[in-house]
This record gives sequence, structure tokens and C-alpha cells, in this order.
Amino acid sequence: MNLNISGHHVDVTPPLREYVMAKLKRLERHFDHLISAEVILTVEKLTQKAEATIHASGANLHAVASEADMYAAIDVMTDKLDQQTRRHKEKLRDHHQKEAHKRMAL
Repeated sequence: MNLNISGHHVDVTPPLREYVMAKLKRLERHFDHLISAEVILTVEKLTQKAEATIHASGANLHAVASEADMYAAIDVMTDKLDQQTRRHKEKLRDHHQKEAHKRMAL
């Protein structure tokens, strides 16, 4: 998966970059057809904001999270993306396959 991490009014330090990469690796466990991801980390006054768009086969997944701490915002954002990837994977799965097998057995 191609990963692009950028910061708006914030320096993306190596530990912050590694934290984002480690959290996004979790998404690949559920769904391995992820093509690319763009992550934008932003500081607006006292609010830390993490925003990500993931291009997967068949869908573009987007999540935004705002928290007082940047690491907490990244955690919330990846939780949202994790839920979206699981939902997308369920949609791709053919749920009618079992029904077709039952009809052939009769």
C-alpha cells in the first residue's frame, strides 16, 4: 500500500510517521486490497485533526477525527477506517453462495 503522510501547520516527526504507519497496518489485516492512503495531520488552534482517504479496490474510504491530542485523533481515525474496511469487505462477499448450494443439493 502506498502511504502519503503530510502535515498542515504541524511537523510530521519520525515517531508520528511510524505511529500512523503502525496503525494503518492494522487495516491490512482485515482487507488486503488497499491500494493507497493519504493521511493529513492538522493543528487548528487547540484541536488536533487527523484525516485519511484510503483507495481500496471498489471504494474510497474517508475518515476524519478531531481530538485534543494528535495520537488520540489518529487512534479514532483508524478505528473509523477499520470499521469502514470491515463493512466494505462484507459487501464484497457473496452472501447468496450458500443459498445456491442448497438449491443444487435438492
